[in-house]
Amino acid sequence: MDKLNSIFELREMLRQLERDVGFEDLTRVERDVLLAAHSLCEKPGDVIRSEQIRGHALLQYVAQATLYRAIRRLLSAGLLERAGDSKARAYVVRSDLVGVDLSDR
Repeated sequence: MDKLNSIFELREMLRQLERDVGFEDLTRVERDVLLAAHSLCEKPGDVIRSEQIRGHALLQYVAQATLYRAIRRLLSAGLLERAGDSKARAYVVRSDLVGVDLSDR
């Protein structure tokens, strides 16, 4: 199997997994923001700051305005929440919603 076929098969498996968990309505940047935020958590409920998300390797080429639009969209979808005791730009990942149909939100 050549390398392009391998990449294609991996990409198709990833797309299917993203559909299975309900990410098909998210843009690539929104998915990357959510995945970056999740990867920065050591345990559920950890507070993540926007600066940490912005510094993640998945998002190094994303413009700041695009990043904040993605965060706003994830907040409105309920996948991120503002951290209760923290100042603005601090978030909690709602991983309990992964697999829920986002179009119902």
